[in-house]
Amino acid sequence: MTEFELEQAILERVAQSNYRPVKPRKIAKKLGLDEDEVRRLKKTVKRLVREGRLAYGANHAVGLPTAVSSNRMTGTFRRMQDGYGFARPPSVAGKDRQDDVYIARKNSADASTGDTVLVEVSSRRGERGGRLRHGKIVRILQRETHRFVGTYFDRGGIGLVQVDGTVFRQPITVGDAGAKNARPDDKVVIEMVRFPSPTHDGEAVIVEVLGRRGEPGVDTLSIIHEFNLPGAFADEVLEDARGQAAAFDESIGEGRRDLTTEPVVTIDPEDARDFDDAISLHELENGHWLLGVHIADVSHFVREKTALDREARERATSTYLPDRVIPMLPELISNNLASLQPDRVRYTKTALIEFTPDGARVAVDTCSAAICSKRRFTYEEVDDYLAGPKRWKEKLTPEVYALLGRMHRLAMILRRRRFERGALELSMPEVKIDLNKNGQVSGAHLTENTESHQIIEEFMLAANEAVAAQLHEAEYLFLRRVHGDPDPRKLKQLSEFVHELGFDVDSLESRFELQSLLKRVAGQPEQHAVNYALLRSMQKAIYSPVEEGHYALASDCYCHFTSPIRRYPDLVVHRLLERLWRQKPPRAQFDELASLGEHCSDREQRAEKAERELTKVKLLNYLSTRVGDEMDGVITGVMEFGFFVEGSKLPAEGLVHVSALQDDYYHFDRASHSLAGNRAGNTWRLGDYVRVAVARVDVDQRELDFRLIRRLRQRSGGPRQSKPTPKKKSAKSRVTKPKSKRRRPAKARARRKK
Repeated sequence: MTEFELEQAILERVAQSNYRPVKPRKIAKKLGLDEDEVRRLKKTVKRLVREGRLAYGANHAVGLPTAVSSNRMTGTFRRMQDGYGFARPPSVAGKDRQDDVYIARKNSADASTGDTVLVEVSSRRGERGGRLRHGKIVRILQRETHRFVGTYFDRGGIGLVQVDGTVFRQPITVGDAGAKNARPDDKVVIEMVRFPSPTHDGEAVIVEVLGRRGEPGVDTLSIIHEFNLPGAFADEVLEDARGQAAAFDESIGEGRRDLTTEPVVTIDPEDARDFDDAISLHELENGHWLLGVHIADVSHFVREKTALDREARERATSTYLPDRVIPMLPELISNNLASLQPDRVRYTKTALIEFTPDGARVAVDTCSAAICSKRRFTYEEVDDYLAGPKRWKEKLTPEVYALLGRMHRLAMILRRRRFERGALELSMPEVKIDLNKNGQVSGAHLTENTESHQIIEEFMLAANEAVAAQLHEAEYLFLRRVHGDPDPRKLKQLSEFVHELGFDVDSLESRFELQSLLKRVAGQPEQHAVNYALLRSMQKAIYSPVEEGHYALASDCYCHFTSPIRRYPDLVVHRLLERLWRQKPPRAQFDELASLGEHCSDREQRAEKAERELTKVKLLNYLSTRVGDEMDGVITGVMEFGFFVEGSKLPAEGLVHVSALQDDYYHFDRASHSLAGNRAGNTWRLGDYVRVAVARVDVDQRELDFRLIRRLRQRSGGPRQSKPTPKKKSAKSRVTKPKSKRRRPAKARARRKK
């Protein structure tokens, strides 16, 4: 049963005149669903509730939504550090948050982040005359999760768990901790029995002990459980994969083009385990380019409605953690059968794209094919080749040596053409954790977007666009990768922000003006802040069948085709190409694709959050053993309670609190993004270079504090001198005494957004 068919079956059942509200499991039984499909039905019901098409009643029974007053709405709640929160209506999922409803702490009941809630909405006049929507939670309709990760301790003989992060500031009382042999300082998983609220404490039971806090691997297990990431594959899934392996003999059957003699290469990170894309490239007699983008044919091994497919659909994406990968597919598929390993016959879905000499696409031919990669390159090797091609002439066969040169020339042509049409490229380097032989953190670094990366990036983008255009021209409904235009209101706020930093800009509603701004800040101290502010001004890229382009790429029609080993939407596109070649109409309906797109987008965002959070936790664990160590950094954000510094060599971001600036009385100047003191030269602003020392690390709360040592260099346009901040308070110094209480949001970047 497809997602659309399941949805219709549920709605038809609930709409029957003799239907009485029952729990989802009973609906599944009436529909004749087996145990494996109960979970899928529950997720579908949950989505229909969010959309307002179904409603939960007493004891979680499911029924049609009753008529409610116009000032009530359902939404997804997110709780902030200080107890208040926001409810987001389902109609704006993935869109701007201006329709969110503010929920004061006293009106938040015992809702937790991610819960689906029923809200009584009211409005009041804001500071600038606008109408602000406030609300009160009437009922919790659906819990996002009942399980959380935290650190166990006891107080006066009572077992308590401090949940990681800042959503629950007070510890949660647990039952008999001895039942699981929990010891103080153990990381544990708890099941919430009673959620905390403004009127009562929370209660929970320990369901699993992960290990001693700080021991190797325990931080990873904590994040896996915190984000409910998938575990080991079920036996039936592994058995399906083994059957595919037994049947695969590298023969090239009918309907599959033999490209095994083509000079094809792969370029991947040095530590890559699966290789899902390969490249060939020729210069034709007419002067045109013929680019071959060969993508692992996962659809050959993962058939629809099989155990492999159901599991891949549920996971939707692979999750890449610093010390492990949680794959979408079993390693037998992802690292072997479908991996485009050198000197092995491998099946592909291939896009052959013809370009004019200046990079204009003129033709696309897609097919099932078989290739045999002639060489596996790492990014570092290709960069070394580009730096000195002659050094590589003896190392490579003539055809592979010439291929690399052609690839570089075409990629730079496509890249230049893409930026000419208005594509944007944010400088947001990824933080990579360095691990030693024992798997312990030895440091971290930022990834570089070198020309080798750009070669593969341009070819993957070209293939994704070409396949999307082919499906669109055939008038097929397909799962697109869409990125909506930014809200003009947010672009106006961005204009004000960069103007305050000293950058004169015209209307940033022009993508070319945005391009110009990004070029101007490149390599400047303000680069991080401007790029991050622009990112926050944009919508999230999501999967959807809606005919909407991709703003950042300046593409009218775009989909994901190039990574089916790690992304389920790519696998869906591969299957649709098969139907196109066989002249069969698309099987999926719009509603089904929309539901799948929402699911895949949610899973992708969950994976990204888990990756970022574990990277942060590992960095904090590393720094917790280095309190007092000094480092150079740049001020990346300024708020009334202090400023944030990101290390230059170690990309960790921490807070220098205003109370630690003991040489003056400082006030926050919002217009200039600075903390200004009364003494001449005592101004700290965005982009200043400073030297700091690690002062405090709280891994569980995900917080890092720095102590200011001295200014290294001030951003141009600011005061030229400042005295070093003393480590100890002097009797004659003027001590800062903040009037407002210290606010410590969970994440530095989230703080800056507020």
